[in-house]
Parts: sequence; C-alpha cells; structure tokens
Amino acid sequence: MNPIANLYLCAMIKNYLQNLSIEALNPMQEQSLLHLKPGASLTLIAPTGSGKTLAFLLPVIEMLDPVLTEVQTLILTPSRELALQIEDVFKKMKTGIKVNVCYGGHPVKTEVNNFREPAAVVVGTPGRMADHIRRKNFDTSNVRTLVLDEFDKSLELGFSKEMEYIAQNLPGIKTRVLTSATTLNEIPEYIGFNNPVLLDYTENTDPQKLDVSVLKAEGADKLELLFKLVCHFKAEPALIFCNHRDAVERISSLLMIKGIVHGVYHGGLEQEDREMSLIRFRNGTHQTLLTTDLGSRGLDIPEIKHVVHYQLPASETIWTHRNGRTARMHASGRAWLLLAEGDYIPKFITPAPEISEIEDCAKLPELPPWETIYLGAGKKQKVSKGDIAGLLIHKGGLLPQDIGRIDVADHFSFAAVKRELCLNLVATLKGVPLKKKVVKIDIAR
Repeated sequence: MNPIANLYLCAMIKNYLQNLSIEALNPMQEQSLLHLKPGASLTLIAPTGSGKTLAFLLPVIEMLDPVLTEVQTLILTPSRELALQIEDVFKKMKTGIKVNVCYGGHPVKTEVNNFREPAAVVVGTPGRMADHIRRKNFDTSNVRTLVLDEFDKSLELGFSKEMEYIAQNLPGIKTRVLTSATTLNEIPEYIGFNNPVLLDYTENTDPQKLDVSVLKAEGADKLELLFKLVCHFKAEPALIFCNHRDAVERISSLLMIKGIVHGVYHGGLEQEDREMSLIRFRNGTHQTLLTTDLGSRGLDIPEIKHVVHYQLPASETIWTHRNGRTARMHASGRAWLLLAEGDYIPKFITPAPEISEIEDCAKLPELPPWETIYLGAGKKQKVSKGDIAGLLIHKGGLLPQDIGRIDVADHFSFAAVKRELCLNLVATLKGVPLKKKVVKIDIAR
C-alpha cells in the first residue's frame, strides 16, 4: 500500500474507533488488519469479549468497492442476537456503507424489499441466508468475502448443511474468514480455505483473573443454596447457568416466590421475550439472569461479576464459554459451582478448587435502581436515542442522571429510568408527541 493510501486508512480507522468510543486497537485486531487482505483465508480464534467483531469488520470495510451496488460481503452468525450486534457495531462506526441483517423471526418480505437496493454488507443466520440464496432473492455473483462468525457455535447448533450450501453457491468468493471461541480440530472442505493464516489468542488469556468457589448443599436440592447465594451477591450482576430450560423455569418460579427480581433466557421463549430479558439485563432492570448455555456465547451483555453453575457443565468447552461472560479483558470475576449431595467437581476444572462457605443472609437484595420504559416508535419512524432523551428530560421532567441505557429498535424503543420515577413519568407523558406523533409510552412488561 502506498504511503498516501496508508495514511488515509489510518485516519478512517481512527474515526471508526472514535465513533465506537474505543481508544486503540488491541493486538489481535492489529494482526487481523495486517493479514486479512483480498484473497486471504484467515482463522481467528479468541475468547468471547475480546473484540473479534471489529477484528474482521475493519479489513472487510477496507476491501469493499464503493462503486459497486451489489452485496459484496456476507457475514454468517449462529444467532439473531449476534447478527443484530454486528449490525449495531457496523452502524455505530458510521462508515457511510449500507448494511442489512437477515434472520428467522424477521419479516421475509422486508428482507426481500431490502435486496431491491442491496447493501454492500449482509449479516445473517445460516438458515435464513440459505433460503434467500435458494429463492435467488439477491445476486450472489459479486460476493467476494465470506465471514463465518462463531463458526464453532454454528456447527454445534447444526448449521453445517446450510453453511455448506451457502459456500457452494457463492461463486465469486475470494476472501474467507472464520472466527471461533474455541480451537477447531478441522475445517470442512466446503469452506474453501487456501493456505489459511491462523491467529490464535486463546492461550493469551489470563486465567488468574477468574476465581472459582465451590458451595455444597446439605442434601440433593440446591435451590435454597442458590437463594442464599443470590442474597449474598446483593445487587451485583450474576448469570446463573442451567443445562435445561425446564430447570431455568423451575428456579425462576422459586426466586419469584422468594422476591428476587430476575430475568430468564432460553431457547423455549418467544424471540420477543428473549430480547426483552436481554434489554432488562443490559440496562440494570434485572441484576440476575437465569439461562441455559444459549446465554454463554455471542451476547451483548455487560461485564458480569458472578457466573453461577447451578447445574454442572458437561464439558470443558461449556465450562470455558460460561465463564467467558466474566473476567473478560481487563476485568476480574468469580465462578461459583453448586454441588448437591453426591456431586463431584469435574476433572477438567484444574486446579480443583476447595469447598467454600458463605454467611447466611436473610436480607433480600435491594431492588435494581432502574425500570424499563417502552416507547412505541423506533428507527423506522426516524427516532433516535437523542430524541428519546430529549422527550424524557424536556417533557418528562427527568434529569440526565435519571436516564440509563436507551435501546432503539425498528418500530419501538426502550429506556432505562430510575425506578421510583417511572409511574409519574408515564402519567406525565401520556398524549405527549414524540417526533410530532403521539406514541404509546408505558412500563415495559
């Protein structure tokens, strides 16, 4: 690259980082920029929360042809949540490049309409993208870059056939990227890798940041022990992992009876309910989230202080992914193993932690400081976070410190507001227009 082009690229990256409120690239992202060039094959292995999304987005953007008005890059992800996260990061960078997202549960008609004026970058789940390709809903001949994000998770969820079909129907692919949170034993031939570069950052993590504690129940039932532990956390964020959705629901019922404010997240919930649980957890309306291993990967959630293994992980990989929600990057955290009578610490947890004890705490945790407000307008109505903050402050009478995280979706939005102010706020804003239109405003249910 000539010096002028290199200076331009550095300036653009600096702007993108500023838009993302990131001071500098980490070593993994720098190496990805160095090695991910047109025609390259790259495998990027790094733990959750290490910045893999930005590591592939930056070089992908560099390789796009600004003149071409067709899909040039396809990014496959194993879940709707991760697809939306990637889209969100891309938009926050303010590149001026169009991006679309495709996933199950999203109206197919909307996605087909979007392909009439194709985005340069399309992010989608394997099943939905395979369906679009099968129906010839967009021209695949100009797709030059294929990114398989969280590839190990896609394999685990059974998307191998869909990914193979997609790879075989993208005739113009030159550049291939595969990311994973765990080491891959082999890469399927259909990926089409040619002399791939491997960037493996799994060995550079700091295991000393994660403390492990083991608690033992007096009998076969661990529910009372869990309640005691949640009270011990007070108001600190915690993820509680179970192996099955039935266990999540059973524990949720107990905590509800006990008066513990919490959320649940598993594959048996409707998509809207899953998203609502994540929104409440992100903005602090819930400090405790009960989840299956669906919640261990690729979710945009804040740094977690405590990870609780209510049911023991079945493998070292699951153990690693669950704990990846805490002690990430420069932070520290603690994993808690709950054992019933007859349970043993899995052999893959080394060194084996000793049995700990916690003091009895009869006092329930304080209610979270935030509650979530629903507003019936979003991006499609040209509503921004600033519009919502302005409404809450200038018409609702709130102070800036009374407002927490604001999330804007296509047709609705959510805002975290100090819990004690919510009822009065909803009454005050009844009939007050947002962007010159009266919309529904209520406490989110």
